Amino acid sequence: MPEEAKSSEAKPAEAPPAPPPPHYEEDLVERDHTMVINGTEIPYRSQAGRVLLREEDGKKLASFFFTAYTRSDVDDPAARPIVFAFNGGPGSSSVWLHMGAFGPKRVDLDDEGMPGPLPGRLVLNEESLLNVADVVFIDPVGTGFSRGIPREDQKKYHHFKRDIESVGEFIRIYLTRHQRWASPKFLAGESYGTTRSAGLAAHLLDRHGIYFSGIILVSAILNFLTGPFDTRTWTFSVGHDLPYVVFLPTYAATAWYHGRVAAEHRKKPLREFLAEVEAWAFGEYATALLQGDQLDERASREVIERLSGYTGMPVDYLEDYRMRIEILRFCKELRRSDGLTVGRLDSRYTGSDRFLAGDMLESDPSNDAISGHFAATFNDYMRSELGYESDLPYEVLSLEVHQAWDYEDFKNAIVDTSESLRQVMSRNRHMGVLVANGFFDLATPHKASEYTFSHMGLTEEQRQRVHMTYYEAGHMMYVHRPSHRQFATDVRSFILGASA
Repeated sequence: MPEEAKSSEAKPAEAPPAPPPPHYEEDLVERDHTMVINGTEIPYRSQAGRVLLREEDGKKLASFFFTAYTRSDVDDPAARPIVFAFNGGPGSSSVWLHMGAFGPKRVDLDDEGMPGPLPGRLVLNEESLLNVADVVFIDPVGTGFSRGIPREDQKKYHHFKRDIESVGEFIRIYLTRHQRWASPKFLAGESYGTTRSAGLAAHLLDRHGIYFSGIILVSAILNFLTGPFDTRTWTFSVGHDLPYVVFLPTYAATAWYHGRVAAEHRKKPLREFLAEVEAWAFGEYATALLQGDQLDERASREVIERLSGYTGMPVDYLEDYRMRIEILRFCKELRRSDGLTVGRLDSRYTGSDRFLAGDMLESDPSNDAISGHFAATFNDYMRSELGYESDLPYEVLSLEVHQAWDYEDFKNAIVDTSESLRQVMSRNRHMGVLVANGFFDLATPHKASEYTFSHMGLTEEQRQRVHMTYYEAGHMMYVHRPSHRQFATDVRSFILGASA
């Protein structure tokens, strides 16, 4: 073939590069709504969308999904308080606080928090915060629709410090784009979200000069010294007795609820009974544990019998485990004779395992009871009512994130953000803290929370800015309707007081 003919032959066109996945770009869907709270009609705007975190040169790092609700009939939005809310895990989306506590709609449960038939339904949430504040629900990277860019780099955000930095950057961007720097600003975190909140308040104060008017800690854990050594197996550290002491009152509350306490305690009001148990736990029981094998047989027997009366655990069982009760063992043992287990997140719930024998739960009955209703109603609500579409799975609780979480900043040390919170309270003298506790919470017991705050070295003035509240429910106290009503009243009062 002549050379000229060769050069004139058409070359196959190169295929155009594939478009980036939709979640690698920003988007925003807005809709207008109205709702009625305490007889007052409140117009509000919903926003559901993604914000990208970028390097200063524009390189994309992560895609943050959020849902925001802002009252739309106010002249100056910056004058309204704004709450940034998230759950914990690590690895949990914000669906629980969103669809259970603070958003305009909530999952319909009965007064005790028990769900109806599947797939569940949503109802108006008259306990929403929208009558006193705007609310932004944040899903950290790897949860909800939030993702790392590229996906294989996502694991770098499954990290104590980088999680705080990335959530903090989202908050900074939101405040800037929506002109909310002048608003009274609040954080609301639940469970590990309280650990994040304390670290986040310190980070944003140092990095951007963002001062919060208040922090709402729902089922708090700031100092992991008070809890399990391994949060994947929920076991306590051998030789470390503090968790057994702070968990005991919640074991007793659970036994009281299920009618397993000694006969003389069954008719006592819960709070009266708990006052007795708490005094004994931090007195005679703690002293006995600290003595270890030096405790004589007679004293040991007396402690075990009292412990059995408070917790419903058999005497021989307590002897076998040397007066030390682990969380999941308690959940398995309390109602073993009935073929039932009790919940960890909320010990009012019961379930059943394949085998009666053994120490471990197959799963948490309290999570099993409601998670399907929250997942189904959220996915439908996001598309049908808020108008947001995505083919990504909404990660309600990502085990990938939870199992990969890195506490590198606490190598050879206990995870603890209570000192960060103390420092923020010292530097920001206008910031208050609301701590919400559930008496039937075996994940973050109320006495563990009290212990942490009583060991932070707060001044009298700082202690006056800490508000402890208590509810006869579990980790997510808002699933219990009477507790939800009181919780909403407490949070609204806190926001209004801290914003004044």
